[in-house]
Amino acid sequence: MTDNKFDLIIPPGVPRSMIYAINEEYDVEVVTRKRQLNFANMEGDARELLAFRGSHEVLEKVQEDLYNRLEAYIAGGEL
Repeated sequence: MTDNKFDLIIPPGVPRSMIYAINEEYDVEVVTRKRQLNFANMEGDARELLAFRGSHEVLEKVQEDLYNRLEAYIAGGEL
């Protein structure tokens, strides 16, 4: 059995409460990833971004859950 871990980048601006909730509900850890930025006046700049790290199967669930939480937050402003 392999112990492959994958990262799901958390978009900048996601409320901390969502990150905490997902971290508590799923078998993931929050890590930082350095990523190159390629837009506007940040061409070539690198930035530390947060990511969820876990198995592929778990991250698929996390991605859907995070998307749904963000949609609800945008629509109603509730966390």
